[in-house]
Amino acid sequence: MHCIFVNHKPIILTTEVSKEHNFKNYLLSTVNIGKVIKELNTTSLEEVRLIGKKEDNLLSKFLKKLPNVIAGGGKVINDDGDVLFIFRNGKWDLPKGKAERKESIEETALREVEEETGVSGLSITKPLETTYHIFKRNGKHKIKITYWFEMKTSFSGGLMPQENEGITKVAWLNAKASQEALDNSYANIKSLI
Repeated sequence: MHCIFVNHKPIILTTEVSKEHNFKNYLLSTVNIGKVIKELNTTSLEEVRLIGKKEDNLLSKFLKKLPNVIAGGGKVINDDGDVLFIFRNGKWDLPKGKAERKESIEETALREVEEETGVSGLSITKPLETTYHIFKRNGKHKIKITYWFEMKTSFSGGLMPQENEGITKVAWLNAKASQEALDNSYANIKSLI
């Protein structure tokens, strides 16, 4: 099973048909993805389930339905165990950004974290789950595929939000503050913390 978010509502890719209750089932092979996105954005539906035949190719079939944007990001932990958050578009988020040509996804994640926060001395400790969300840019829907990595740093300098990317705040948040920030964050970020 895979989960792709449209704002805070999921599109679930599955091989199992369930009786509809606060969600709708559609066949993955024939679904009008634009209609599904509109339904999730304008109705009280809690989720949509796209039904396919084989578990191992659900995601690849879905990803062909929209242009893909590849991104890398980090859940950065400092020596005190605090997590690095950014505040953008009125929500708490983790730093991430679009991959550039001839750059590995690990290089993308490290570069984007440093650019968006001013934090340096980063090292990747392990990969985290990959997240998927649908967004609209210039009137067209796209799917952002974000490869996440847990990172560590001993950085103790000043934090610098990348304002030209709409980031207004960067903060190290302890466990309690991180949980509070997640109340005003995105569903896919909650799964990483």
